[in-house]
Amino acid sequence: MRFIPLVEEYRGGVLENVNYGAVAVVDEKGKVLYSAGNPEHLTFLRSAAKPFQAIPAMKRRIETVYGLEGREAALFAASHRGEAFHIDALESMLRKTGISEDALHCCATYPLNEDAKALRHQAHEPKRRIFHNCSGKHTGLIALCKHMGWDERTYYDPEHPVQKEIVQTLAYFAEVPEESIPHGVDGCGLPIFALPLYKIGYSFLKLACPDLIEDEETRDAAARMAKLMNEYPDMIADTRFVCSELLKDPNLTAKGGAKGVYGIGLRKERLGISLKVSDGSELVWPCIIASILERLGYDNLETIERLYKLVPNTIVNDGGTEVGERRAVFELQA
Repeated sequence: MRFIPLVEEYRGGVLENVNYGAVAVVDEKGKVLYSAGNPEHLTFLRSAAKPFQAIPAMKRRIETVYGLEGREAALFAASHRGEAFHIDALESMLRKTGISEDALHCCATYPLNEDAKALRHQAHEPKRRIFHNCSGKHTGLIALCKHMGWDERTYYDPEHPVQKEIVQTLAYFAEVPEESIPHGVDGCGLPIFALPLYKIGYSFLKLACPDLIEDEETRDAAARMAKLMNEYPDMIADTRFVCSELLKDPNLTAKGGAKGVYGIGLRKERLGISLKVSDGSELVWPCIIASILERLGYDNLETIERLYKLVPNTIVNDGGTEVGERRAVFELQA
């Protein structure tokens, strides 16, 4: 695996915890410019795949077919955390598409956002499928199947036309043979795919800079999906999560996934960034991403400051007293 220390945490001056992982930075030709650890580590994209899983629907302009608002279509690529405005938009999507909530293959659950979860518990509401963070993706895929005349009940099957098109899309973005992509099952029950880490960064660069995409239809779909993500950043996660904070920067396209994987595309710099935290921690994403941007000389200091504000490098105890610090300890090797 060749993971290296990315973040160290100190308490009382004593090293208490280390997060290992790998980082890759690629250029517009897909060449690895900088890395920390193994840039070829085979990595499941998990929810970082959502913008690419949405491309088939965007190619058919499903948002226009069903009269979806921009904030609703943005949920195709979201890992929403179940705040009230997410649920309102999802219920509107179901009404407009004529899809039953029971048709979603993702399980019934409670929101990931703790405040939103508490409100649902206080109201004695049951678990729901649209509370699941992947429900926007599922709704978009079913809407696509409905429009195309494909079987809506088995859209999660790896042999279903929509899933076959998704893996073709990912292979096209990453420029790898389709048969080389390992398949698994994601937390929401849909197929998920693994790529070398640097290929994830390359795919996100194309999402940010769609002029790198040769096929006109795919290029247009990618541009519109990325635009929606930047226009409605809070729909992609919630009001206090790293994806939404990064997407407030119009120069970036970004999406994270479970078990510590993250992808970012930088438009002006024409760079792709990908990272994997080996223990799956998401808490250290802001520290790592801010450090990468600093090492690359990124000039939007406001974005970096938002990341450090989201998860400060100062560690405090339950009473708010400073007790330690978090440090990014990796170097980007040319």
